[in-house]
Amino acid sequence: MTDIKDLKKRAERALGRTSAYGDDIDLSEFTFSDTEPRSIGVDGIPEEDRSLAEEVGFDTSQRQVSGSYMQFDNESILADVLIKQEGLEVIPTHEALKKYDWAWDYLWNAVPVDADKYTAISELQQYDGYFIRAMEGAIIEMPVQTCLVIKKGHSVQNVHNIVIAEPDSELHIITGCATPSDLERSLHLGVSEFYVKKNAKLTFTMVHKWNESVDVRPRSGTIVEENGVFISSYAILSPARTLQTYPKVRLVGRNARADLYSVVYGTKDSKYDVGGALILEAPGTGGKVVSRSIATEHSEIIARGELVGKVNRVRARLECNGLLLSENARIGAVPMLDAVAEGVELSHEATVGKVGADQLNYLMARGLTEEEATSLIVRGFMHLKAPDLPAPLQKAIDDAVKMTLEKGL
Repeated sequence: MTDIKDLKKRAERALGRTSAYGDDIDLSEFTFSDTEPRSIGVDGIPEEDRSLAEEVGFDTSQRQVSGSYMQFDNESILADVLIKQEGLEVIPTHEALKKYDWAWDYLWNAVPVDADKYTAISELQQYDGYFIRAMEGAIIEMPVQTCLVIKKGHSVQNVHNIVIAEPDSELHIITGCATPSDLERSLHLGVSEFYVKKNAKLTFTMVHKWNESVDVRPRSGTIVEENGVFISSYAILSPARTLQTYPKVRLVGRNARADLYSVVYGTKDSKYDVGGALILEAPGTGGKVVSRSIATEHSEIIARGELVGKVNRVRARLECNGLLLSENARIGAVPMLDAVAEGVELSHEATVGKVGADQLNYLMARGLTEEEATSLIVRGFMHLKAPDLPAPLQKAIDDAVKMTLEKGL
């Protein structure tokens, strides 16, 4: 079982450790909650919060889901599994740690507690989050939905999520993070650990709606066992003040696979440093990291990608593509391939540029205005088709991208 005292000591030693990437955040500018969260039901969600949650895909009617988790700041929590859904568990993390001694073994196992000061403070301050588990052999066809909302200014939402797909199970999660448009400066710290067991499949789809006063520091890690499949799709389409994230996936079992997709749309003065890494540790493993970035206005985007092949007979691909729509914006692509064994096959493609004059001229010659032609090109650029993603989840991403582009162009 996890040694809690050792975790605390490691966290305390890492409190001064800044992140390797992205802007540094002064944690003393924010307040951490010290109150116990209260449970709420669907009927207890205020009307204005329902609208906010629905903008990131949360279905408050719960008609098309198997379970729901919603958290407002660190103070109120909805956790619900539909009655007819067997083989699924959705409870707050603190309840899981009380209920199961073995749950502690999943805490800080995929993400090091001392990775940086954000993981360290996440352990040392009060936190909650969701614990979602598909039981062995359970095929959960309808997605589980989660929503994390920040409403208090100058505060920290501090969550630690644990997701487990037991052997031979299948689980789909769609999650949204949101803030009201008039929220004062705040900070979201989100630690997420995913465990995909033998022959299991887990898809995780994220759509975010922050505002330009929010700093966001997610820290994610995934461990995939033999024949397991993990597919992550990430979309941030509204401006945040800063975002820094670098999820890492370890493929530890034979023939395990992981695909990471991201769509980043930078607006206003946003600064995004986003990336993803696949660590291929067993024969037959493979996957891809695919990112699409568009920078407008004064936004800055750094798109990172890393593939590490540790054994022979592994294959992975990295794609980082960026499109500039402003003379004042910036995009940087940082691909990295690291092979430490024979028989490793890693590849990458990285492009950054503006909308091509030839493309614009071609479309304008067929009757489109320059604005219409640009919108069409950008929409095609942002389209990301994730194979194996259930149709409702793919549609959620497509709809969010379409809505953002219609507003922004």
